[in-house]
Amino acid sequence: MSHEPTGDPVRVLADYRLVFIGPALGQTSVGDYCENFIQAVKPYFGDVVTYRTPGPGNATLADVRRHRKAFRDLVAEGPAGQTLVHAELSTAAMASFWSLAGLKDVLMTATVHDPPQGLWYFANTTFVHRHRLLRGGIHVPLVPLSRAIEAAVYRDRTLFALTEAGRDAIERTFPRSRALYVPCMAFDRPAIRPAQDRPKAVGLFGYAYRGKGFEQIARIRELLPDDIAIRIAGRGTEELPSINGIEILGGVDGPEEDAFFESIRAIVMPYGRRHWAADIFPASGVGASAQSYGTPVISTGYGPLSELDEATGGVIVQSPDESDGVAKVLAEEIISLVNDRERLTQLGLNAVRTGKERSRAGTGKKFAEAWSQIVDQATVRV
Repeated sequence: MSHEPTGDPVRVLADYRLVFIGPALGQTSVGDYCENFIQAVKPYFGDVVTYRTPGPGNATLADVRRHRKAFRDLVAEGPAGQTLVHAELSTAAMASFWSLAGLKDVLMTATVHDPPQGLWYFANTTFVHRHRLLRGGIHVPLVPLSRAIEAAVYRDRTLFALTEAGRDAIERTFPRSRALYVPCMAFDRPAIRPAQDRPKAVGLFGYAYRGKGFEQIARIRELLPDDIAIRIAGRGTEELPSINGIEILGGVDGPEEDAFFESIRAIVMPYGRRHWAADIFPASGVGASAQSYGTPVISTGYGPLSELDEATGGVIVQSPDESDGVAKVLAEEIISLVNDRERLTQLGLNAVRTGKERSRAGTGKKFAEAWSQIVDQATVRV
């Protein structure tokens, strides 16, 4: 769905107050995304107020009620008719979603990070989160109910997706909502050595959770020659089992993250099905990080990952049906790419260009343009 702004976003939003809610820094990759997003959109508003919530499984029902009240009090402090609420919603971060439910008489938008739903685990309290069978037993049968609840909350609201596949899924699931696509933001990172001049190694990066394909690592290691190293970094990866020939770094930030990307020629994303009840269409924060550093990506084509292509610095492999097929085709592509200097150079340049196109400033402008249209339309209705 295309959209054209009806006014200059700087002029339209200058008198508005943005009240932002989303997971805190360190609470999954969405919390990290929030930090950059806030800085991206701050220049467009007269005032920006942020409220950060716990990540998945870190809130009791009492915590959710407390966060909901505190957030609503924050919204109510602003001038009537000049407040815009925006939320970052992810799979099991309860407090952010339930703070929106029932919110009236205020303009509200949200970014859905795991489309089509903003909250798959709608009752994911600290207790429920600790018991996997209980979590599934509650939420799997109640997907229709959770979608009905979300449909009511999102009705006549604008939802953002970070992939085109995600936008389409939201539009089909919640037809009474408006869905817009803004590409996943690439972060501002220092320039590092180009991919073709880095050590002969590939990396896996990001939070360790189901669907990331970490179970493929051992087999990929067996299929690669000894002169191609594998390095893994990201929060939670330090808990992965030790495997000969694989370096596990754990969480990296700042200069350590820069050094990690400068030590690999490509990022490998052996992703597969993540959710128990339905297909989801999340953007890849790892892919955006790779673009930020001009690093090519080798990935499966699962879900919205198929939107990565050579023009954006990615290589998508088509995995066969046999269980060992994903590891084999990824290993073959790794060997081919890391030994092809010309191809590495071109993919690296494509990744750099895409990272600049999806920069913090560019992303902030796209959201501001959409918000200015929402504000204009609301003013016309009044």
